[in-house]
Amino acid sequence: MQFAKGHGTGNDFVLIPDLEGRLNLDPTQVVGLCDRRFGLGADGVIRVVPSSLVGEVPAMSDGAMWFMDYRNGDGSIAEMCGNGARVFAKFLREEKLVDTREFVIGTRGGPRKVRIESDGMISIEMGSVLVQEHGSAVVSLDEHTWPATPATAPNPHAVAFVASVSELADIESAEVTPEASFPDGANIEFVEIVSPTSIKMEVNERGSGRTMSCGTGACAAAAVHREFAHEPLSPVTVMVPGGEVTVDFRGTETWLSGPAEIVARGELDESWWAAR
Repeated sequence: MQFAKGHGTGNDFVLIPDLEGRLNLDPTQVVGLCDRRFGLGADGVIRVVPSSLVGEVPAMSDGAMWFMDYRNGDGSIAEMCGNGARVFAKFLREEKLVDTREFVIGTRGGPRKVRIESDGMISIEMGSVLVQEHGSAVVSLDEHTWPATPATAPNPHAVAFVASVSELADIESAEVTPEASFPDGANIEFVEIVSPTSIKMEVNERGSGRTMSCGTGACAAAAVHREFAHEPLSPVTVMVPGGEVTVDFRGTETWLSGPAEIVARGELDESWWAAR
């Protein structure tokens, strides 16, 4: 079975082409692929499959030839992945599965428009971000707590503003309450305001732990920043450990732009895969 490995600002993924729609990934296989010592190592897995062969709600891939079947590193299913979407789009272009600079991909969060920019950056239309009441959630880390804002992008997020992200301890132990606000769990974003149009972010991703970047998290953090800074400026630069992405708000649309890179292609060992 063929695979590719790619990343968007350090958020890395294993891509599995399934052009005939025959593969049913189970959580054990996903965990095995993402294991950084006994597998290929990644934050998540993306199955590349024709939308016509996906037996899910058609609206998720309306108008899209290709569906991004995304799984978190623990095998759980996510609605959307912004960095993964850029890597997915890059793979489609490099494999000549699409031949235009603008196209649509299918995701569990709905169809998403893609634009390959002239400088090689990839822009993804992420839909609208739903920002809820500021302080209606609480993020805790060790003995510290911060008021947090729930936001849907379309993954669930809890955005907490801190004085300095560089001074945070191991954020993988961070928790968010009340649980009733996040029945399916949440990504937790710690955000440091640099300027009205620039923020720094660290993220503890639901199902993957601390990652170098999170695309939907960047959109959620930028939206909450604009909402409560009372300066609706755009675009917003989001600095993450793996680099920078840009979030641009255009009416009801949110666009995420940044780099994507395919770093390797190969073939899974048959006996290793059979043992998963």
